[in-house]
Amino acid sequence: MADDSAIRIDARGSFCPGPMMELIRAIKGASVGQVVVVLSNDSGSKRDIPLWSQKAGHEFLGVEEHGDYDEISVRKSH
Repeated sequence: MADDSAIRIDARGSFCPGPMMELIRAIKGASVGQVVVVLSNDSGSKRDIPLWSQKAGHEFLGVEEHGDYDEISVRKSH
């Protein structure tokens, strides 16, 4: 889902609120338009990251399921 310029965060093995906190830290350092991809095996991330993205005003791009983990992509909007 993400391109080569995406910031990739491997948060597998980290559980709530770890993946979300890592995403927020990465979004703060990203350029507008840049994609942040979170790899997570925390089931709550699939629910929490889209909700946070909407609330924070960033573009949720989707979730790709990869068996034992999910790849969750968000584009920085501002």
